[in-house]
Amino acid sequence: MQYRFDGPEDAPVLVIGPSLGTTWHMWDRQIPELSQHWRVFRYDLPGHGGAPAHAAASVAELGDRLLATLDGLGVQRFGYAGCSIGGAIGADLALRHPHRVASLALVASSPRFGTADEFRRRGVIVRTNGLEPMARTAPERWFTPGFAAAQPAIVEWAVQMVRTTDPGCYIAACEALAAFDIRGALGRIGVPTLVLVGAEDQVTGPAEARTLVAGIPDARLALVPGASHLAPVEQPAAVSDLLLMHFSTAWQQDTSAAIPVLPHVTAPAAPSAPFLPVAEIAPAAATPDAVAPTPDDRYGQGTKVRREVLGDAHVDAVNATADAFTEDFQELVTRYAWGEVWSRDGLDRRTRSVITLTALVTSGHLEGLAAHTRAALRNGLTPAEIKEVLLQTAVYCGIPAAGAAFAVAQKVIQEETTPPA
Repeated sequence: MQYRFDGPEDAPVLVIGPSLGTTWHMWDRQIPELSQHWRVFRYDLPGHGGAPAHAAASVAELGDRLLATLDGLGVQRFGYAGCSIGGAIGADLALRHPHRVASLALVASSPRFGTADEFRRRGVIVRTNGLEPMARTAPERWFTPGFAAAQPAIVEWAVQMVRTTDPGCYIAACEALAAFDIRGALGRIGVPTLVLVGAEDQVTGPAEARTLVAGIPDARLALVPGASHLAPVEQPAAVSDLLLMHFSTAWQQDTSAAIPVLPHVTAPAAPSAPFLPVAEIAPAAATPDAVAPTPDDRYGQGTKVRREVLGDAHVDAVNATADAFTEDFQELVTRYAWGEVWSRDGLDRRTRSVITLTALVTSGHLEGLAAHTRAALRNGLTPAEIKEVLLQTAVYCGIPAAGAAFAVAQKVIQEETTPPA
């Protein structure tokens, strides 16, 4: 991973992670304060900020790469603060490697980011149109209207960050967020956690923050007024103060020792100077332990793959119309078509989509073509490649069948690849 350090070499390490489409520079205005107390480690996501464009398939893989980098630097135990996908990485590490994370801050984060359909459609738009649509709309997602109007230079900086991101790595990060869901595991996060959110965040707002606080046993909520998604940029003093308060009071600062075998016990440490944060940290709420999910069987695996390929909206619509007469058929389709055939390793999903489109045109089953055209786009086929598939079917399946398929596919492609206004 591409990274940098700020702060004294002998200070405990505080890792801070960026949001999707940003670089480590989103934290620039926190560094002067935080680096007085900690050795701050910042990193870039793959393909962001000039980092090597080696896409990661999941949030867990991003976390594994981060740990491998820290291992190479001899960093055993650390505090962690991350924004959006950076927060997801921190939460994942706290779940899978609790002995490594001493204290956690989740900024503009969520246990599940919107819907899988939203992020997969974002990937389709980028694959078709490049990153310009995402760059153009980033300011309205990241900042309040008043801040954007008053700070045109920062808005342009934000737009350029997105424009210079590697599209393939951006798409992979969208896929990682589409698959990320730790709602059932929040009760197993066992470190002191600050959940920090901008009061006007429309991406991962106060509702998502309260879900995190309700699920994590030792969590506090900080609501920052006058801030949207990139609160560290929009309200830097408030965010700096809140992070300083949290990590100073909730983290035993002896991180130079080896990883302990026994559970980590925190001890308070006073900050070097008093300060008054702009936003306040609310008390933690008592919550029951979360129920661990059961292992996937063929039906569970089939449901997962079916949702990933066809989308939540499609699967929800099918389930909504199922009744006692059709439910056994839907279980058969889910268990065998999706839990066995679509889940096999022999072909990738792009290839399976090509085969499926061809089979639907050949058999004249155009009622399923729209859903599988949408699935093909999400599985990585471009509109140009889908066109080639349908041209091939025109030769071997007939002009009328291909003509009808083109009409169906054209409508879906226009819907899925048109950037947001």
